[in-house]
Amino acid sequence: MTSSDPPAAIKRLGQNFLIDPNIVRKIVALAALVPTDTVLEIGPGRGILTEALCRASGRVIAVEVDPRLHAFLAERQAELSNLTLVREDAMHYPMESLPAGTVVVANLPYYLSSPLLFRLLDQGRRFPHLVLMLQDEVADRLVAKPGSSQYGVLSVMAQYAARITKAFKVSPQCFRPRPEVGSAVVLLRTKERRALHPEEEPMFAALVKAAFAHRRKTLTNSLRDEGYDQKAVAAALQSLSLSPAVRAESLSVEQFLQLTRASAPC
Repeated sequence: MTSSDPPAAIKRLGQNFLIDPNIVRKIVALAALVPTDTVLEIGPGRGILTEALCRASGRVIAVEVDPRLHAFLAERQAELSNLTLVREDAMHYPMESLPAGTVVVANLPYYLSSPLLFRLLDQGRRFPHLVLMLQDEVADRLVAKPGSSQYGVLSVMAQYAARITKAFKVSPQCFRPRPEVGSAVVLLRTKERRALHPEEEPMFAALVKAAFAHRRKTLTNSLRDEGYDQKAVAAALQSLSLSPAVRAESLSVEQFLQLTRASAPC
């Protein structure tokens, strides 16, 4: 392999490199970039999307954990003058250092997609919108409605923080190597004003996670098993006209918000 040859994919890092220029065009169009935008790209890989983002925006900050890919892209920095390459794990990169209004465009590694997504949404007020390539199944969970089998913690927490659209599916043939699962691109428009104050959000997140911790049980029993006071839960459900036999997957995001407020200590 010469220094200019693209590095091979590493399976344990979940590397599947996008090769379809049409998908790249659709992603960039969905991001609706303008020349003054700063873009955060996570996992630029071999740079096919990076190059298009550099053409469409003012600055691209590309965070790559793989030293081989970082070195490969560094060789091209002369031709991509508005690219800032960072060799870093995106789970540790200081998101708070990015300017407000940064647009996130990323082909997230599938084995890390949920924790990375939560990390990005925690900084959601910094990112007005995010265009993310995800496993199709994860995309379905993001947009799932109450009562469906895909509806869960990820659905509630993401829909609390953003308005989400599943934009289009991406065939395994658009990658090398081909992944074993289908992919999809989602657009998340973060909410400028959220329903809870920032100090209330940890209590909301804890309640949602506890509610779905035992999916086969009623909400009352699941919360009890996670340490919530059964009398307080029963009173909160009654105040919201919800049955004691209700299950977590039946509650809307708004009902989880109401339950959080009703369960909060006076």
